[in-house]
Amino acid sequence: MIERFLKQTHFTSVADYNQHLEFVIPDGFNFAYDVMDAWADEAPDHDAILWTNDEGAERHTTFAQLRQQTDEAAAFLHSVGIGKGDPVMLILKRRYEWWVTMLALHKIGAVVIPATHMLTRHDIIYRNTRASVKAIICVDDDYVTSQIAEAMAESPTLSLVIEVGEHPHTSLAETTPVCWLTATQLPASLGGTAQMQLPAWTRDTVERNANSDTMLMYFTSGTSGEPKMVAHDFLYAMGHLTTGVFWHNLSADSIHLTVADTGWGKAVWGKFYGQWFAGATVFVFDHEKFDADKLLRQMEHYHVTSFCAPPTIYRFMIREDLSRYDLSSLRYCCTAGEALNPAVYDRFRELTGISLMEGFGQTETTMTLGTMPWMTPKPGSMGMPNGQYEIALLKADGTPCEDGEKGEIVVKVGEHKPIGLFKEYYRDPELTAQAWHDGYYFTGDMAWRDEDGYYWFEGRKDDVIKSSGYRIGPFEVESALMTHPAVVECAITGVPDDIRGMVVKATVVLGREWKDKAGDALVKELQQHVKHETAPYKYPRIIEFVDELPKTISGKIRRVEIRKKDAK
Repeated sequence: MIERFLKQTHFTSVADYNQHLEFVIPDGFNFAYDVMDAWADEAPDHDAILWTNDEGAERHTTFAQLRQQTDEAAAFLHSVGIGKGDPVMLILKRRYEWWVTMLALHKIGAVVIPATHMLTRHDIIYRNTRASVKAIICVDDDYVTSQIAEAMAESPTLSLVIEVGEHPHTSLAETTPVCWLTATQLPASLGGTAQMQLPAWTRDTVERNANSDTMLMYFTSGTSGEPKMVAHDFLYAMGHLTTGVFWHNLSADSIHLTVADTGWGKAVWGKFYGQWFAGATVFVFDHEKFDADKLLRQMEHYHVTSFCAPPTIYRFMIREDLSRYDLSSLRYCCTAGEALNPAVYDRFRELTGISLMEGFGQTETTMTLGTMPWMTPKPGSMGMPNGQYEIALLKADGTPCEDGEKGEIVVKVGEHKPIGLFKEYYRDPELTAQAWHDGYYFTGDMAWRDEDGYYWFEGRKDDVIKSSGYRIGPFEVESALMTHPAVVECAITGVPDDIRGMVVKATVVLGREWKDKAGDALVKELQQHVKHETAPYKYPRIIEFVDELPKTISGKIRRVEIRKKDAK
């Protein structure tokens, strides 16, 4: 498959990859047809999806079956008024239908807006009005459907709600002012029971998309301010070829699991585009609440070969007795979503023998930096630039950083934007211009580069702490704290100080066995630990113990919320 889209498909070194990575870009590329339907022709009986849930259900779907289901779903969605370019929001948790609906909407050429099930009425109104959402396809969840219903009065463009699931809210369907469809009106491909004759679906049923058409939009996590609308074109999917084939190191015999909510960009990073470019089986564990033991049991039972999760998940995994699980099928593990503390890397490798291969990117990009299979990982490093992007570090005055100097990660944009980089912040040219100017996209993330070319994360540009003339990156202090056995999670922020300008504060979540020890003695112990692990001036002068850290709906720590709370 990848031979169709790359001039060279095998690489042996960083230099080989950076020099010879070149995409073959067809006109009117559409992932659903050019990759998924192509697999249905080439490997019709191979499992595309292996879906399970925490109630013991199991579902195997081949590439041929998935083509049939996505054609039926596309025909149905088109018949109820969803057309090319229409914005459609998906709130489906990890239900099987999310994968079918994503592909069906790609086939139509609609604009898909994945969203989390944790959105409030306000969140839904904001998204509906900002993106002129025409339809919402949602799960049969009491909270989700109630928030959608309450948002309708202030969502003038919304005309259709499709509720997927066995427990429809028929009272809402009867009383809401928009067309509300439930199971008895839906085809089997969308989990319904309706018997209907739908027209045959072909690629020419609707006007074909251009590569530059908008395919996907994500509302960013919002670590500060209201979420931005990140618009991606149809080539964004191709940009993830390197994510699945090279960074995840997948092939057709892989069974890959990525832990991610389908409303978060990490889902298409790890559960969709790149994995299917490789022809791998996407493993899905549909669960309501994360439990490390249950996850590990699933990986053991279904012989998962490849795994990717944010560092938070690994932190919980290494606190389990991993000797109780047979993980002999597991060959390769990656991490992204937040910076990886070296202590977590070291402990996971000690317990499993597997090195964690870190990657970095944003909602606005595919993987921009990563640790590829031909590289030796450095614990805590994001790796090196992905060859499809030209990456640089710039100082505040716009000049390039030398090795060891901290700067902002930027992506060079020439006459043609790199494959995988976003089109724009939708309907916000001013915000787009703030981030994308002078030939660069400015990520807002800070890092430094070592003499071997590896990049090391420092934090968001706004998170850097200036104390007594020193510039302190939150991540370096967090990494030091994480090596103490008491600490499960922590967030480093700056607190205003009359003498030093700012002082370092640590907000700490303790392990279960340490919670009753929270007090002055443990504060001093943690402070001394940081002084021993890193430069003494970086130690947290203030430590607060909490039960949990404030996070975005995508799981990223909201340091801005901690700062606001402290300011009060």
